[in-house]
Amino acid sequence: MYLPDTTEDVRARAATVAVLPVGSHEQHGPYLPLATDTVIACTIARAIADAHPVQLLPPITISCSHEHADWPGTVSISARTLYSVVRDVADSLRRSGVPHLVLVNGHGGNYVLSNIVQESEGMALFPASGDWAVARAAAGLKTSSRSDMHAGELETSILLHAHPELLKYGYETSDHLADDRPHMLTLGLAPYTSSGVIGRPSLASADKGRDLLAALVESFGQYLAVF
Repeated sequence: MYLPDTTEDVRARAATVAVLPVGSHEQHGPYLPLATDTVIACTIARAIADAHPVQLLPPITISCSHEHADWPGTVSISARTLYSVVRDVADSLRRSGVPHLVLVNGHGGNYVLSNIVQESEGMALFPASGDWAVARAAAGLKTSSRSDMHAGELETSILLHAHPELLKYGYETSDHLADDRPHMLTLGLAPYTSSGVIGRPSLASADKGRDLLAALVESFGQYLAVF
């Protein structure tokens, strides 16, 4: 996923845009790994770097997963810590001659990333909701984005395509829908699911994962054009 460059590799590429995968370390039901969001962010970022002239950075692997704290294995940092780390990375890149940074976010709970981009110059957050909508349509996903909240059709499809060795048995029989989640930020996810799953992973396929990834790589070109 992340293949370390040498200094000479970076100098030869002379990229003015860096991509920073931001994942999480949180429960994803009984069949997806705790690092699912990090794996997905890295998979998207790697595909972007293969198709576009960008500098690929190593991922942030722990972020804001407080709503998943009821499940063992979940680890979080504060929003202010994530904010500081991302800003420090952007400042360091700028000093080394890379003025633009795209945050490739794999975890929906990282709300603070939108504020960082909002306050910064030369920074973007990817994929946006519109990018995901285009990708979902291109891949023929059947679950709505509201229903496909966690460890569902989309995330399972990407791992089936890119890293099937990371899945355990059980996604075929773990469907659970909970579209009404009015107090999730206050109470966490546990009141709405006992397994940690909200979605229909039984509908996932490697082909859908491939098509999701291809659509996202194509959408990324619009971000380069902005810069």
